[in-house]
Amino acid sequence: MSGETEWPEEPAERVRELVEGVLDELDLDGQVEIREDSERIDAVVQGEDDYGLLIGKRGQTIDALQLLCFQAAFRGMRDRKRVVLDAAGYRERRSEVLTGRADRAAEQALERKVSVEMDPMSAQERRVVHEHLKERSGVETYSEGDEPHRCVVVAPLVSE
Repeated sequence: MSGETEWPEEPAERVRELVEGVLDELDLDGQVEIREDSERIDAVVQGEDDYGLLIGKRGQTIDALQLLCFQAAFRGMRDRKRVVLDAAGYRERRSEVLTGRADRAAEQALERKVSVEMDPMSAQERRVVHEHLKERSGVETYSEGDEPHRCVVVAPLVSE
């Protein structure tokens, strides 16, 4: 990604260019599929490579790149939307793991009548847990702690 290239005007194309540039720098082959609606831009990397380097330990690299994509896409703009970056189905697999852990935490909270603190996770992962459990009766969720050790707490609702 040389500084001499013209930066696209459209946020989704900025995301595509940034992700393709990172793939090139990491010497990874892959196609970047962009999907956009009124609420978000999804960038999905698909190909034959193992994207472990792109995903990173505990998803930290892909989360950081996702943040960079958001910042680059909407630099100098007021109207913004979420940007979600995925590679090799990582987000879906991670979501399944998180919702399973959230269900177990909710069951523990209800059975033992205590608050259950989950492992620290990124803001996006915490959002997955909150959204998954928001309709579950008998429990509430909230985030606690400071980054990077911020976690979700699943607590039984107190009956009045």
